[in-house]
Amino acid sequence: VKEEIGEFLEVADNPKEHAHAEEEFGDLLFALINYARWKEINPEDALEKTNKKFIQRFQHIEKRAKETGQNLPDMSLDAMENFWQEAKKISK
Repeated sequence: VKEEIGEFLEVADNPKEHAHAEEEFGDLLFALINYARWKEINPEDALEKTNKKFIQRFQHIEKRAKETGQNLPDMSLDAMENFWQEAKKISK
């Protein structure tokens, strides 16, 4: 995994290497999946749990934006981050 991260980072920020970066990212994902299995973690279950957690936290941001009279697309990243941190405390 560490090797694949290094290979991805070498090309990730170079727009001329986009196709190569995409390939290296795929290699990284594959390595992470294999590592998870080696650690007896079901990668599909782990990803599903993370997706649900993200949706729950993002819905909190939307709810709080509405409660405070803010329009989500117009909110600053700092304001969204504050609501995100609130959501993290609630979901623990």
